[in-house]
Parts: sequence; structure tokens; C-alpha cells
Amino acid sequence: MSRVSAARRAPSKLVEVWRNEANGITTLSLARAPVNGLNLELALEVRAALESAVAADSRGIVLTSSLPTVFSAGVDIREMHRPVVQRCYEFWSSLQDLWLTLYGLPIPTAAAINGSSPGAGCLLALSCEYRVMVESEHTIGFNGPMLGVVIPKWIQDTLIRTVGYRQAELALLRGKLFQPREALNIGLVDELAVDKNQAVAKCEAYLADFANVPGAARAATKTSLRQEAMDWLRKYREQDTRTFVDALMLPKVQEDLDNYIQSLKNRSK
Repeated sequence: MSRVSAARRAPSKLVEVWRNEANGITTLSLARAPVNGLNLELALEVRAALESAVAADSRGIVLTSSLPTVFSAGVDIREMHRPVVQRCYEFWSSLQDLWLTLYGLPIPTAAAINGSSPGAGCLLALSCEYRVMVESEHTIGFNGPMLGVVIPKWIQDTLIRTVGYRQAELALLRGKLFQPREALNIGLVDELAVDKNQAVAKCEAYLADFANVPGAARAATKTSLRQEAMDWLRKYREQDTRTFVDALMLPKVQEDLDNYIQSLKNRSK
């Protein structure tokens, strides 16, 4: 990628981190093959990378994927299918922490969505301020209901705050995944791009718009806009975690996950 030829790259197992010294923007690329399934380890590493970028005085963050056709396929199914209860609690807590960090980050953020983004992949994109999606056959949205998984309130509210109540209700009740142009039409994404390079460039253009905006005032305004949603999760996070784990352990939910995994196996034959 020629645009970062003068950049520094930090070694990482699950997240590739680039800082472009020319514009001060840090790019975080999810790199957990094969589909960037969000598990405990990836959630912890993404959060650490975000905090490091802020500590290094980055002027903005672009979140994208190193995989060619997937932004993130959402929660790693192995974190939900026949899980160890303690691990399940730790994973959900790490996802809550990641959202609180990314959603409330004081510096500008943008997502270059270069492929499929169901479930938690959509959540990561929505947690950024701006979203550019590559126009292709890949989709974005919350398909949890199709797997028998109820979308928690704080994730529902993240979608509602982005596309409005009615569009969110229609999408969540059906577990709908949107094609890029559909996502653009309802405001789920802000722009489309022909490829990843253009998506990243458009994200960088968004971040560059804030070069002359006082950072402290901008950060305070962002906090004001998002504080209510974050405060809700901080207040009810233990209840939210118990609700998630208890629901996940229901026999019917595990049966639905069994069927989903079998369908994936059948498709791969």
C-alpha cells in the first residue's frame, strides 16, 4: 500500500497497526483469519490498539480489515456455541469494554468496510463516527435473530441512534442484512467506494476535515452526544452480561446454533 510507505507499522498478532506520519492518522486492520471472528482475544487487542493510538496523539483512526472480503463476520461462533460459562462472562465483558472505548473515543474515527459485516462486525462499524462501505455483494446488519440470538438493548440503541427507530425496528425484527446501497439509503453507512483503497481514502478525508477544529471542543461535543448511551451500559452492564449468558445457555438457543453450524458445514462441502 503505497500510501503508507512512509508510515510506521507496529507488529501485532490480530490487529495490524499503521501510523501515517504525513497526516497523523492511524489505521487499525483486523487480521484474525479466516473471517475476523470477534473473540475474547481480538476484542482485547482491538481495545488496546485504540487506547495506544490515542496515547500516541493520533489525529484520527481508520478501522478496517486486512482480509479481502470480510470486515468482520461478527462474534466468533465458538464463543457462543456450547461455551464455558466463565469464558462467556469474560468475552461479553470484553465486548462491552471495546464498545465503550470505541464509541466514546475522543479522537475522530471512521470505518472502511471492505467486506461482510454481520452482527458484531456491524457494531464495530456503527461505533465509529463515519462509515464507508465497498460496493459489492457483501452485506452489513444484525442477523442475530435468525440465529435465535436476541440483540441486547445497548446494541439496539446504537443502531437506533444511527438509522432511526423505525428503520432499526424493521431491521432487527427480521435480522436483516443490507446490501451496500440499501445500507446507504437508510443511513447505515455514509458513503460507498469501489474498493478498499478508495474506502480508506474517503475515511481519511473525513478525518482530515477536523484538522482545524479545536480538539477539546470536538471531543466534549462527541461525549455529550454519546454519553447517555454509554452511561446506560455502565449502569446495567452486570445485568446485561447475565442476561446474555443466561439466554445463550437456553437449550433452544444452542439447538439453533447447532443447526447454523451444520448449515455452514453443508455449504463448505
